[in-house]
Amino acid sequence: MSEAPDKESKTEEPTEKKIRDAVDKGNVPFSREVPIFASTLAILIYVIFFLPGAAGGFAEQLKDVFEKSDDLRLTNGGDAVALFSNLFGASSQILLPAFALLMGFGIAASVLQNMPSPVLDRIQPKLERVSLFGGFKRIYGPKGLFEFGKSLVKILVVSAVIAMVMRGEYFAALSDMFSDPRIIAPEMARLAAKVLSVVLAATAILAVLDVLWTRYTWHTDLKMTRQEIKDEMKQSDGDPILKARQRSLARDRARKRMMAQVPRATLVIANPTHYAVALRYVPGEGGAPVVVAKGVDLIALKIREIAEDNDIPVFEDPPLARSMFAQVSVDSFIPAAFYKAVAELVHRIYSQNSKSPNASHNR
Repeated sequence: MSEAPDKESKTEEPTEKKIRDAVDKGNVPFSREVPIFASTLAILIYVIFFLPGAAGGFAEQLKDVFEKSDDLRLTNGGDAVALFSNLFGASSQILLPAFALLMGFGIAASVLQNMPSPVLDRIQPKLERVSLFGGFKRIYGPKGLFEFGKSLVKILVVSAVIAMVMRGEYFAALSDMFSDPRIIAPEMARLAAKVLSVVLAATAILAVLDVLWTRYTWHTDLKMTRQEIKDEMKQSDGDPILKARQRSLARDRARKRMMAQVPRATLVIANPTHYAVALRYVPGEGGAPVVVAKGVDLIALKIREIAEDNDIPVFEDPPLARSMFAQVSVDSFIPAAFYKAVAELVHRIYSQNSKSPNASHNR
């Protein structure tokens, strides 16, 4: 098996086809830090707008449960189920907004980076995914080390932020532990919002850097070698040698068809050896004279040879032959600029025909 080209040889920018194929296979730039940033933002919104009120109500409910525990009836399983149902309903009012925000922000963070699309190739089992060498390379390769560095930075930043916040709020947190339960929840929410705000700012910076790095590495991995560029051009446009052969065959067929029309010509205008233009003009067919064949050098000589074999008059007029060859294509009527010169030649032919009744050039 041939080895994959190394990164040093990949010096060419990826083509649109290479990028399109990568996207179709699910290979798209995706930053893992963006969903983390979105989740942190969702938690911060929840802590600021939802948690204080919901936590206060839940704490009040727990307070009633603990203070009036003697009034609770737990004589059978139904009483226990009723108690836990009430607690579950109260806790759901706290947790459901958090789940909804996390899910919504997480989906939005993924969709905004790349639109989701089903890719069966990504879920097909492959032996290379369970390779020890491949796993080692993924973990300790550049990407793995970069991911480790990001995780280490995040841990250090979060730890430092929590330490700084708790250092200033240490005594306030201790006093809140002995306060009314209805006050503890809002205070804890305020403290969490303070911590999350700083963490969110650090996560935003990390997410921006990670997006730039991810797109840079993705683009770098898609770079191609010059040989890959040539192979792709062959696949899309066809082999140049084969296409040249096909063009040659097409020209040969067109030339043969053109030569088959020469016997039907009325006259041939030639530059002695280099140019030849065969014209057909029959009054009964209507229209101006038509160029049925033309050529230079060997083709011109072949046209003259066929014309002579079929008793078609050949007139040597170098300026007219060159001009007509350059301006008129095969199977086209001659322009009005050539009417007078061609009419004189046709008149000469008809004059000769009238003198020689047995000769016929109108084919």
